[in-house]
Amino acid sequence: MFTPSRLEHARKVRGLSLVRLAESAGITARSLSSYENEHGEPSEETLESLALALDFPISFFSAEDLDSLPLDAVSFRAGSKLTAGKRDMALTAGRLAIELHDWIGTRFRLPAPDIPSLPRFSAAYPDQQSPGATKPNGPELAAEIVRARWGLGNAPITNMVHLLEAHGVRVCSLAERCADVDAFSLWWKYTPYVFLNVRKSAERSRFDAAHELGHLILQGEEQNPHGPEAEREANRFAAAFLMPRDSVLARLPLNPSIQHIIQAKKIWKVAAMALAHRLHEIGLSTDWHYRSTCYELGKRGYRSKERYGTVRETSQVLDKVFRTLRTEGITATSIARDLHISPDVLSELVFGLVVTTVEGEGSGGSSQRPQLNLVK
Repeated sequence: MFTPSRLEHARKVRGLSLVRLAESAGITARSLSSYENEHGEPSEETLESLALALDFPISFFSAEDLDSLPLDAVSFRAGSKLTAGKRDMALTAGRLAIELHDWIGTRFRLPAPDIPSLPRFSAAYPDQQSPGATKPNGPELAAEIVRARWGLGNAPITNMVHLLEAHGVRVCSLAERCADVDAFSLWWKYTPYVFLNVRKSAERSRFDAAHELGHLILQGEEQNPHGPEAEREANRFAAAFLMPRDSVLARLPLNPSIQHIIQAKKIWKVAAMALAHRLHEIGLSTDWHYRSTCYELGKRGYRSKERYGTVRETSQVLDKVFRTLRTEGITATSIARDLHISPDVLSELVFGLVVTTVEGEGSGGSSQRPQLNLVK
């Protein structure tokens, strides 16, 4: 058996064009195209060459069909700067990550999705967008509603990844080859997924997680989250969600000093630039003060690197899953074998979110599916 969609996924995951892969495998691009489009089937020898060039087990190419993640269901930040190849690479890697979570879902009871759908607070409903309004509106009001629903009040969020997972979001890592992609999210078969670039600063990754939560909430399952307006709304949601208006107003004075901002950013675990923007957004910083603050923070290097940074967040779900599996004698290598991928590819899917290489001992598994009890 040969599954054409798997060959296309493997090629795109590796970021290879038809021509480059054909050259590496010693075949013609025309033949490769025919294999991917179900007009021909590679011989055993050719399939071995393709598997070697792609660094995927041969079994990967005969597993069940892989349907692609739809591009129109995803909003890529700075999407216009991304090549089609980079977008394809991120989407196909994301599809493999979903395969991993499907595998986990057959063995563990994961938290059910609890993501409210609030599209009426997006720009699609102009009556909610009141420029100059003194009260929160649009995405900011949506952030307050979600905080209230989840019982967060105005308290700083301790861990964004844990919070998302506790409410049923599957959090995945983007491979190093996808370094140009900040983050993306989508609904897939009624389950929300967030893919994070964990090689960025911890503060930036937290904001990305809140930004993608904004997409999931403001655009919902039915709308396509595309365009600059959708990105601005997700940014406004993220800022309000991480730095609630009342909390910031209660803690910081009007036009705070640079030192105030550098110290206060630790409260909400955000980047100094993000806090400076939030202060201007809620009226605690004048236009002149905001410009001078950004200039001074830039001089101190805060545009490219976050000093006195917070600890990087990891996955509570994946940590519990891999710990439990190790006690049952199930290693990362055996998981990769079940998924028809290499251990290296598995590591890429969870890189920065959990350690998968620590060996553990254990005896036998339980006949019942373990319950993961998550802490917000």
